[in-house]
Amino acid sequence: MMRRLRTALLAVLFLVPALPAVAVTRPSPPRLPPNAVSPLPSYVRRVEPAVVGLRVKARADAPSSQRLGARRAGSGVIFDTRGYAVTVSYLVVDAQRIEAQLRDGRTVPAQLVGVDLETGLAVVRLVGAGPWPTAELGDSRDLVAGTRTGTVGMDEDDDLVHAASAIEGVRRFSASWEYMLDRAFIVTPAVSSWGGSALVDDHGRLVGVISLRLGDAPHVNLAIPLETFLPVKDELIAAGRVTSRRPRPWLGLHTSAGADGVVVDGFNDAGPARTAGFRRGDRIVGVDGVRVATQEEFYERLWRRQAGDTIAVAVRRGAAERVISVRSMDRYTLYRTTSR
Repeated sequence: MMRRLRTALLAVLFLVPALPAVAVTRPSPPRLPPNAVSPLPSYVRRVEPAVVGLRVKARADAPSSQRLGARRAGSGVIFDTRGYAVTVSYLVVDAQRIEAQLRDGRTVPAQLVGVDLETGLAVVRLVGAGPWPTAELGDSRDLVAGTRTGTVGMDEDDDLVHAASAIEGVRRFSASWEYMLDRAFIVTPAVSSWGGSALVDDHGRLVGVISLRLGDAPHVNLAIPLETFLPVKDELIAAGRVTSRRPRPWLGLHTSAGADGVVVDGFNDAGPARTAGFRRGDRIVGVDGVRVATQEEFYERLWRRQAGDTIAVAVRRGAAERVISVRSMDRYTLYRTTSR
């Protein structure tokens, strides 16, 4: 019985004509039009929406306008959905009016929220309802020489400026205007529009703010690590300055550092050192009875005191040495550091 059933089944299979094969049509993967694909590197695309161009107007007679001019332009990076953006302090200090240009084409007013003259950073707030795209914040503490980075900012024509970069060095940096960072990034290559531009890691996360262009061509950029900003950003927003840090004494001396030590180059017109008896070419050799040989040592000794103290600065002038006493001041009382 079973044999007859199998035989019948095979007969049926051989008698049934073969059906034609049916091709299964699969949908093609969607393709974006060529003009919808961004040619920008991924690290630029991730931070670009949060990068803004800043145009600043200060009073012509403001203390900072003497060296920086009354009209300034640079960049900022939005880090908070409420419209707060970080930038460099010299761009916005003494600002009367700030205008922000967003990458989506909007132009909005901005207000000066706070300035940290010690680190060289500042916060502005974009005025309006938003929405405000924000940069992802990264960790700058692990960055070392050789780390790949990117630099993204806006130029004076509101065009995007970007470059693939790398950290050439991590070191202490001191400058002529009583300014020093214990840890700064030297970034290469330099970009043409540096003030306030974003320094990002290879994932597009903000890890620093470009502050200066240094040296002769080919230049390098100085970047302020984000680690100096994150612990104090809420104080800047709430109080307009870092209140947890006692005010540093400020003299208004401009100095150069070289083989001859720390040499007086000039003075801030509003600073107390201008009328204290210093001369250009004086070599600073001591502070409060302690010998100093470098700009870094000069600042370290000076900043052990507090604003308002009288500082005894020893200088060598020719073959003679003399001590000049100068009463320091809190420079936050001199500059406009908030719109409030």
